[in-house]
Amino acid sequence: NFQVGLSTAFELDFWGKLRRASEAARAQALATRHAHDTVALTLVSQVTNTYLNLRSLDAQIAVSRQTLASREEALGIVRSRASSGLASDLDIQQSTSAVSGMRAQIADLERQRAIAEHQLGVLTGDLEMSIPASGVDSLPMPPLPPAGLPSALLDGRPDIMQAEAQLAAANAQIGVAKAQLFPSISLTGNFGSQSKELSDLFGSAATIWSFGLALDLPIFDAGKRVARVEQATAQQKQALANYVQSIRNGFSEVRDALTASEQYARSARALQEQTAAAERTLELARKRYQSGYSPYLEVLDAQRNANDARLGYLRSRQAQLSAAVSLYAALGGGWYGKPEGIEAPPR
Repeated sequence: NFQVGLSTAFELDFWGKLRRASEAARAQALATRHAHDTVALTLVSQVTNTYLNLRSLDAQIAVSRQTLASREEALGIVRSRASSGLASDLDIQQSTSAVSGMRAQIADLERQRAIAEHQLGVLTGDLEMSIPASGVDSLPMPPLPPAGLPSALLDGRPDIMQAEAQLAAANAQIGVAKAQLFPSISLTGNFGSQSKELSDLFGSAATIWSFGLALDLPIFDAGKRVARVEQATAQQKQALANYVQSIRNGFSEVRDALTASEQYARSARALQEQTAAAERTLELARKRYQSGYSPYLEVLDAQRNANDARLGYLRSRQAQLSAAVSLYAALGGGWYGKPEGIEAPPR
């Protein structure tokens, strides 16, 4: 008995099960895309902050080398005064200790700079990366977002869009689980040929066909389908909670970044004034020592304060730039939906 044929079955999406399953799959695919954007934004932020740290270390190394040259010059002056009987051996030892301490500080800063450069190579995939030295002062300060921007800007954050897509997928999964409570209706069809002789298999008399309607519904499943609806509902509530939490995190990160940007700007201005005052104090301390009005310890103290003030200003400048980067990242990479007359930076 020879037989050849084709068969097909087409499920009627009468209860919307397939439509909701397709909706859930599309939303989940979109959530995966937004997760990719979240990783990309995080990577860009890490690269930028590492680069800012590298530039800050370059500036700190330059300042430390200037301080070292100043202390070496001061050591020469102290030795010259000691040979003339105007300074003691204590002054020489104190100046020598200050020079050695500054050399150790430069070595530590150069170590940190090398580590930052290696980290940049790992983040960018270029392990042989070599970046020429520069300073953090040469980097422009990014503009802060103007007042009056709508909170809907947070819709551009990829993590919030990911949570929203996951919530949409969870909602659709509830529809899939509820549709499974109803019977599955399918159209079936068969077409082919059947014959006792192979030579008559494709004859007109050998044609066979069938068409039917199939209904599938379990009589007893021990509550499995109802439990799936409850499971899908619980997952939807979890996705909703994650969505709400992601929005709260977005608001919190934006507020924190704005506050940090404002406070670091004030700190940088104050440290700049402190640096100028410390440099004037150092100059006065040198003149007083050379005139014999104060011990060399006063010069060392002024040198240390001036060096700390310079390094503190550079670190504050780096923190101010990093806070601007964090603000851009908290806004999803920039700001959109500007009020009329306000320009936004290019993405």
